Amino acid sequence: MNSLTAQKLAVLYGGTSAEREVSLNSGKAIANGLEQAGFNVQLIDTQDYCLSDLASLDIDRVFIALHGRGGEDGCVQGALQYMNIPYTGSDVLGSALSMDKIRSKQVFQAMNLPTAPFAIVSKLEYQRQDAAKILQQLGDVVMVKPANEGSSIGMSKADNADALHAALIEAFNYDQQILVEAWIQGPEYTIAILGQTPMPTIHMETPHDFYDYDAKYKSTSTQYHCPCHLSADDETELQAIALKAFNATGAKGWGRVDVMRDEQGQWQLLEVNTVPGMTETSLVPKAAKVHGLNFSELVTKIVEISMQGNA
Repeated sequence: MNSLTAQKLAVLYGGTSAEREVSLNSGKAIANGLEQAGFNVQLIDTQDYCLSDLASLDIDRVFIALHGRGGEDGCVQGALQYMNIPYTGSDVLGSALSMDKIRSKQVFQAMNLPTAPFAIVSKLEYQRQDAAKILQQLGDVVMVKPANEGSSIGMSKADNADALHAALIEAFNYDQQILVEAWIQGPEYTIAILGQTPMPTIHMETPHDFYDYDAKYKSTSTQYHCPCHLSADDETELQAIALKAFNATGAKGWGRVDVMRDEQGQWQLLEVNTVPGMTETSLVPKAAKVHGLNFSELVTKIVEISMQGNA
């Protein structure tokens, strides 16, 4: 046993967010991968768990496998920081900013990074007639996204005022603020980041209108291409943009950046994910495999990076 695997790790998974089922699968896979690497691992479902009990477990480090609210938005990171327990991935600011689709889009704009035009709709201020005005501003087709949900939960496409109104009412069930984004017609790509290294790009293809929850987790028709068949120059440019976006939101350690290419051939940043799905067949492990890392080596590397201050 080396000094790295001598660490006692707790994998936090499950939780109470809308992405609980995905997190349960990620946590089990991560724990299995860490155990294969020789770590002493304890799996902890945070759904009915008091985090302060971690202090009595003599844990050296936490591997955060919680997706969505409470785990990916800075909350658990703040609690662990307060208790002086090291953890993997982004810190409080990077987690919170990346999780908030509206604030991260504003950061992209401020940093002159490419991202589609958008409008912000507040539940408290929204009126029925606003739907038509938003369509006039952004074009005939838009994408509706709750600001703080992941896995495409609460998202929908709208191509007229009635559909946009219905989509907003549905999205308000998930969030007080909604991002309405101009529709991007074109292929979708994702770039996993490990430390400061962008992994090989993955191109996702789905017959669905967009890469929604079903396309991600249930469909057998979704295709993943890695290598993604971009030219070497295009892939280098895309990886550079993804890394800039990752750093712009303060993300650290590891994560994933989602991007689309519009009909004019321009890259358009969608979002930064600081705790993306981590089953054996998830996107980050797919990219890592092409990069030369198996699943066990990948999760070990994530732990190692966290010991280096998430450099």
